[in-house]
Amino acid sequence: MADSFGVSYGLVGLVPALNQVALALGVLFLLPLGDRMSNRRLAVMCIAIQVVALILMATVQDFRLFVAASSLLGFFTITPYLLPAYTSKRVPKERLGFVTALLTTGVIAGVQLSRVTSGAMGELLGWRSVYWMAGALMALSMLILPMLMDTDKPPEEADRDSYGQLMNSLITLAGKHPRVIVSGIIQGLGFSAFLSCWLGIGLHLTSAELNLGTDTVGYLAAFSAIGLLVTPRLGRWADRIGPERARLRVSTLNLLGILTLGLATVHWLFLLLPIAIMSTVGPMVDVTGRMTSLNTPPAARTRLMTLYITLMFIGGGMGSWTGTIAYGLGGWWGTVGLTSFYAALVCILSWHQARDR
Repeated sequence: MADSFGVSYGLVGLVPALNQVALALGVLFLLPLGDRMSNRRLAVMCIAIQVVALILMATVQDFRLFVAASSLLGFFTITPYLLPAYTSKRVPKERLGFVTALLTTGVIAGVQLSRVTSGAMGELLGWRSVYWMAGALMALSMLILPMLMDTDKPPEEADRDSYGQLMNSLITLAGKHPRVIVSGIIQGLGFSAFLSCWLGIGLHLTSAELNLGTDTVGYLAAFSAIGLLVTPRLGRWADRIGPERARLRVSTLNLLGILTLGLATVHWLFLLLPIAIMSTVGPMVDVTGRMTSLNTPPAARTRLMTLYITLMFIGGGMGSWTGTIAYGLGGWWGTVGLTSFYAALVCILSWHQARDR
């Protein structure tokens, strides 16, 4: 993509960085509407705009327009974060960890499948084909999702806040639920580690030093699907011991896995070890964090999820931007150092919250 638009690797890092920031803003300004209007209607409306944005990304020739379309896509990508709160109101409390893990597994499966297919498609058909395929899949989602969601009724008129009151309530909720805020910061740092790691892997494997194709990156992503086998089981485990204790344990294992990234300097196949560890326990940092948001009064869950996801994607934007900078300055060791730093902060904050709990 950088070569196609004639921009530097550092500048092309704006695409995922601004996409994540736009997503955080979209979650902040659109997701609270889930406590006020039909979730099904809100989801379909946002997906329709995503389809338009993806078509633009597949066709525009100017890098600035591409970044704008990518940011538009990010702003309206709220459906995966609307569904956990929607679902949590329809399951018993004792199954919350398992159901949250199941939804997270679905997201991860989509991410892993997209990496495999996009890596192969980018190598064989060019990077624009990826966005055509994404647009077609989102159009299909727009048709299927209304069949799966209830026609939930919005609150009664007397109980319905104005949009301004809805947004102002976020500040009040943040003060009442500090656990959710800390969990959002932890997940933001964890997401930073995840994105900076995979950006570094992509840049490292396709660099002049190794000269491997983007399809190799996709194959490594396919291997990371190993985590899909255990995430729902770990969700049940978190239901038993509590989200804070579970998060401390998995974040510690995740840090150990990230530290082994340095072995990739010997041979790129040594990436299999840290990828296996991170893919197995990494998603549970997110699952346990979401449990703190969804284990709250139903009327406020969507807005608390808004706070959590906003912090998560602010971290994601930071990880995308600093990840490309770290690789540009220090190569693979720059990626290892930055990713380890983020993972260590996750461990420290997880320990602090588990101790207080």
